[in-house]
Amino acid sequence: MKSTPAQRAWYWYDWANSAFYTTTATVLISPYLVSLATNAACPDLTSGTCTRTVPLLGLFPVLPGALPSLLATISTLASAVILLLVGAAADRSAHPHRWLGTTAWIGAAAGALMFVLMGSNWQLGAWLMVISLIAFGASVVVYDSMLVRIAGPDDRDRVSSRGWAWGYVGGGVLLALNFAVLSVYPALGIDKAMAVRLCLLSAGLWWAGFTIIPVRGLRGLPRDVPADVAARNPFRQLASTFAELRHYPQTLAFLLAFLFYNDGIQTVIVSSSVYAIRELGIEENLVLATFLLTQFVAIAGALGFGRVAARIGARRTVLIGIGIWLVVVLVAFSIPAGVVGALFGLGAAIGVVMGGTQALSRSMYSQLIPLGRESEYFSFYQAMERGTSWLGTLTFGLVFQFTQSYRLALVALMAFFVVGGILLARVDMRKGIIDAGNALPRVW
Repeated sequence: MKSTPAQRAWYWYDWANSAFYTTTATVLISPYLVSLATNAACPDLTSGTCTRTVPLLGLFPVLPGALPSLLATISTLASAVILLLVGAAADRSAHPHRWLGTTAWIGAAAGALMFVLMGSNWQLGAWLMVISLIAFGASVVVYDSMLVRIAGPDDRDRVSSRGWAWGYVGGGVLLALNFAVLSVYPALGIDKAMAVRLCLLSAGLWWAGFTIIPVRGLRGLPRDVPADVAARNPFRQLASTFAELRHYPQTLAFLLAFLFYNDGIQTVIVSSSVYAIRELGIEENLVLATFLLTQFVAIAGALGFGRVAARIGARRTVLIGIGIWLVVVLVAFSIPAGVVGALFGLGAAIGVVMGGTQALSRSMYSQLIPLGRESEYFSFYQAMERGTSWLGTLTFGLVFQFTQSYRLALVALMAFFVVGGILLARVDMRKGIIDAGNALPRVW
């Protein structure tokens, strides 16, 4: 089926933000922040793991290796309030594309400013990471909510999956360029730190520049905001939404399931570069090559999962994906240090399942929310979505903090997939769609 102009404009935001998410949030910023914090805590360290701590928020002593996971947790706790307010405000606005642009450009600015990080300046890096992740989540709240306006019930799995595929193409293209920079930086006359900083800068600029396309392309979507909604205080609107959620038990059940299995997915993704470099001892350029492989395999994976969902339904397809994620974590736990081939195989397996589970989760949720409150309801969803998970990152960080083992921290995440899968299997999609007042798609 051919995409509409609005759908094509919408796809471009996945292209824009996925480059930041892949290059910065997933691959580079975690190990780079660990190295900055290690320089501050253990300036004389030449090999091994730093066992001294740095003061997170000036109060809590944490090991440098646990810093990225705990910062992701902090960003989610802050997002619990901020994203809800953004969702309520976007629903009250006749021009939600402006909210998309504003939040995206704030995050892109924070990402581009990571270029100035060097030496032992991990504190500024921590602030920029938190700001960029919060802004990223806020922009995706608005972006995801637009899915309801550009695609009908029978078309959302396809449109959502295609958006994810576009994101993997965009993220893969920039990651390939950055992989080239990090592979040949001596020939460019720069050191490795400068190469990393240039890659961080490129991700912020890419995010900012390509966001112009969806902001301009989606501004023509008319949105009539009812007078009672436009005049409503956003805090009262949020209180009303919390009260209304009890009337949508299947929506609540889905959110609870999503909280668990998506926390597992997100924590595996954001922690994978640190795991590969610090635990498996793989060189950074080979880790980047693995992520590059994952990105391009994920294009086919997202589109393939969309086709499977058209036959058996999104919920059953996601349950299959959760089972594959369990196998991925178990295999990653068992990989011997230094075995690059096994890491490449694992990266390909992640690519097959990564985009499909997330794209179909987004389209499933869009069927379970009442019309006219999309941004607000997607703010609950995004608080648990990519890059802002907190139970998984907190578990990963704390297990490492107490055991100093990334393997044990990784295997602890299996519980999230098991619990999430059990809860999702109990969700009655048909009842949930009807309760929300939406039309049933052909396959649910």
